Amino acid sequence: MKNRIVKIIAFLSLFICSFSFDVIGQKSGGKGKWIMLFDGKTFNGWHGFNKKGPVQNWTIDDGALVCLGAAADANGGDIVTNEAFDNFELKWEWKISKEGNSGVMYHVVEGDKYNGPYQTGPEYQLIDDVDFPEKLEEWQKTGADYAMNLTNNKKKLQPVGEWNTSKIIFNKGHVEHWLNGAKIVEFQAWDDEWTKKKNTGKWKDYPDYGMAKSGQIALQDHGHKAYFKNIFIRKI
Repeated sequence: MKNRIVKIIAFLSLFICSFSFDVIGQKSGGKGKWIMLFDGKTFNGWHGFNKKGPVQNWTIDDGALVCLGAAADANGGDIVTNEAFDNFELKWEWKISKEGNSGVMYHVVEGDKYNGPYQTGPEYQLIDDVDFPEKLEEWQKTGADYAMNLTNNKKKLQPVGEWNTSKIIFNKGHVEHWLNGAKIVEFQAWDDEWTKKKNTGKWKDYPDYGMAKSGQIALQDHGHKAYFKNIFIRKI
């Protein structure tokens, strides 16, 4: 009898968990179900950018995908999803080391003409805003659409070493960045304002930056330790 009760409880827990993810998807305004991009145990679904074979310079520790920051150069350690996505909602938890720097990119395109994901994929910046050893511009700080769109005054960042929750929504060019429950960035890709920023700023010499309407999700190795877990995406 006791074993039967335990089995019933386990089944109900699994059902409630599955139902919860469906409800979250419905409340977010889409029909897609949440897809787990990282299972907490393996690198299944991920590979090194423009690379084949086992993932290098990353490890898995206590359910977290950990960038060791040990790549030989700035382009050597980024990892990307095997699958590409167009319109999506992506959410994850993360933390970085003191003075750390990393990021999450989307609509990344692989190929011989690209040295790194940043040449095509817009980036949700992750960095130690407080103790980074160089002066940071506002477009370089956590949560920003890197080198394009700044965060607003709703941004609340946990101290280094503590977990943050982030979210990117991309829906037919309408983009939102969320941090710890607050929407901190909102813009429209490919409109006149976006195009002007691209053509006059950091990306003026990168014609393919931000132009793909579908691509892979990338986690950046910028030479610092960074942690990612509970990475989920849903197609919208």
